[in-house]
Amino acid sequence: MKTSIRVQNLKCGGCAATIVKKISKIENITNVLVDKDSSTVSFHFKDEASVGNVRNKLKSLGYPSIEEENSVKSKAISFVSCATGKISKS
Repeated sequence: MKTSIRVQNLKCGGCAATIVKKISKIENITNVLVDKDSSTVSFHFKDEASVGNVRNKLKSLGYPSIEEENSVKSKAISFVSCATGKISKS
């Protein structure tokens, strides 16, 4: 099955690189794609528990879904995730 999650704080290719790298490591998740323009993370999954795992990982990386609170902490964490993604792309 395939689904998409709209997230907050997604600004650039560094953010996208971090998201793809980290979400792709989650068991039962494949074909992770990030659309920066729509702030959407799309992926294939095997069960609903896997979708919950993705939501939790996105939040821990500083990219909560649009339904969740976007705290100052989330914004700060996303800044670090973004910088990490930019460095790993180099």
